[in-house]
Amino acid sequence: MSAQTDTQKKVTIRRLAEMKKAQEKIACLTAYDASFAYLLEQKGVDVVLVGDSLGMVVQGKETTLPVSVDDMLYHTQCVANGLTHALLITDMPFLSFTTVEQAVLNAGLFMKQGGAHMVKLEGGVDQADTVSALNKNGIPVCAHLGLQPQYVHKIGGYRVQGRDAEAADKMVADALTLQQAGADLMLLECVPETLAAKITETLDIPVIGIGASVDCDGQILVLYDILDISIGIRPKFSKNFMESSGSIDEAIAQYTSAVKDKTFPAVEHTFS
Repeated sequence: MSAQTDTQKKVTIRRLAEMKKAQEKIACLTAYDASFAYLLEQKGVDVVLVGDSLGMVVQGKETTLPVSVDDMLYHTQCVANGLTHALLITDMPFLSFTTVEQAVLNAGLFMKQGGAHMVKLEGGVDQADTVSALNKNGIPVCAHLGLQPQYVHKIGGYRVQGRDAEAADKMVADALTLQQAGADLMLLECVPETLAAKITETLDIPVIGIGASVDCDGQILVLYDILDISIGIRPKFSKNFMESSGSIDEAIAQYTSAVKDKTFPAVEHTFS
C-alpha cells in the first residue's frame, strides 16, 4: 500500500459519513505514541484511537479500570503529535464521565489540550444525556455498545453481548437512542455477527466493529495484538498480521488492506 501524501485531506466526521454511504470500509487501529501514530497514518489507517486499552498493553494492568484522565491526556498528546490526516479519538476512562458536567470538562480537556477530534464513551441509553450535552458543546462522540471493558466486573468477565433476543433488541434501541442524542460514530465490541450487521444497516452514522460483523462500516483492533506483542492471550476477534509479513510496516499495511477489501474479519474472528 502506498504511503499517504502531505496533500491528502484530513479524515473528518463528514468524510466518515461519506465512506459509509459509498460502502468504503473504514480502517481503524489504536496507538499510544507519536511514532506508531505516524506509521499508521502512512499505511492508510483512517481513524486512530487512543484506547484505555493502554492500561493493559502499555501499563501491564489486568483491566482498563486504573487508567486515569492524566494518562489518557498524555498519550493523546503524544499520538496527536504524530498525525496530520487521520481522525483522532480518545477514550473517556473509567469514572471520568459520571456526571454530564464532569464529562464535558474531561472531554474538553482531551480536545483542547490533547488534540483529540472525538471522544469515545461506553454505555447505552443511560449515557444519552451525556452524549447530548457533549454534542451541544461541539464535542464529537463515538458511542460504545456490546462488550464494555469498563463494566468487566459487573458483567463477570469479557463476554459476548446481545446473544438473546431481549438483549439484542435493547442494543438496537440503545444504538438508535445514542444516535438521536448526537453520537457521530458507533463502536460495537463482541457482538454476534447478525446483530452487528442489523445495527449497521439501521443506523445512519458509521459503525465500527471489533469482534463484530464484516458488514460493519469499519473495523478496529488493538495495534499490539496485530503485531503479536500484547501481554497474554490474543482475543479471538483479533489476528496476528506479523505471521504473513516481514515487518511492522507491512503488517499494518496488510491489516488496512484486509479491512478495505473485506477479508478481515473472517468467520473465525466473529461470533454467532
